[in-house]
Amino acid sequence: MTRPLRIEYDGALYHLTSRGNARKSIFAGDEDRKIFLDTLKNVNEKYNFLCHAYCLMNNHYHLLIETPDGNLSKGMRQLNGVYTQRYNRRNKKTGHVFQGRYKAILIQKETHLLEVCRYIVLNPVRARAAKLPKEWKWSSYKATAGFEKQHNCLTTDCILEQFGEKRRDAEKEYRSFVRSGIGEKTLWEKLKGQSILGDVDFVDRLIVYIKESKDIIEIPRNQRYADRPSLRELFKEKQRRDKRMAEAVYEYGYSQREVADHLGIHYTTISRLLNKEGKLSRLKT
Repeated sequence: MTRPLRIEYDGALYHLTSRGNARKSIFAGDEDRKIFLDTLKNVNEKYNFLCHAYCLMNNHYHLLIETPDGNLSKGMRQLNGVYTQRYNRRNKKTGHVFQGRYKAILIQKETHLLEVCRYIVLNPVRARAAKLPKEWKWSSYKATAGFEKQHNCLTTDCILEQFGEKRRDAEKEYRSFVRSGIGEKTLWEKLKGQSILGDVDFVDRLIVYIKESKDIIEIPRNQRYADRPSLRELFKEKQRRDKRMAEAVYEYGYSQREVADHLGIHYTTISRLLNKEGKLSRLKT
């Protein structure tokens, strides 16, 4: 079984999701949603988490969590574990509530905090569960927008201070910012290795950690090689194509089929050329 790449450090920011087992609902009713938020509040207090945004859908949830103490895994184990116990006890059920491990995308706070916050509260609109974000009761939108008192699992100061010093003005600007995101293309097109969202410099700062994870085969290939160049970059020069194939497969972790599809040739040709390249390399050493 694969396990997702976890990059943890003090002050890291994550977009977190967890889905129901077999795509089933993780909430039997509103009382369960209240229990989840109360559980999140307790986890925040125990592990010093900061929750900047949340959205509870029917069969999954979204959270924007900052970890000042670099302890994401411990806190998430507590959140999903305790909620599962409370859900099963209340609904007289047994077994898993969530499907596998939670998904964590590391976010560059300086550049993508607001984008991800907006993405989370617009989830009901994209899913056509609501026409406007304020119509969905179980998200952080209304509290951050100033329409209702915030749940004590949520902190809104970090988001609102991005829009102004006066709270009322900041709330108004936040509402406008969220509205402007309705219908926009997803920001996940910028994602690196399905686990990092940030600019080139941000990814570069994490290269050391990523390289340490490349030999852990349980971590999905595209996450272990999140810092690798694209195939288009590797093959932008037609010279020394055979050597580039070897680099793509052995150094950057692309599959032979991925390379073959990019070059428009049969993948067995890649295997033959790689064998030839390997023999030539050994003769030269």
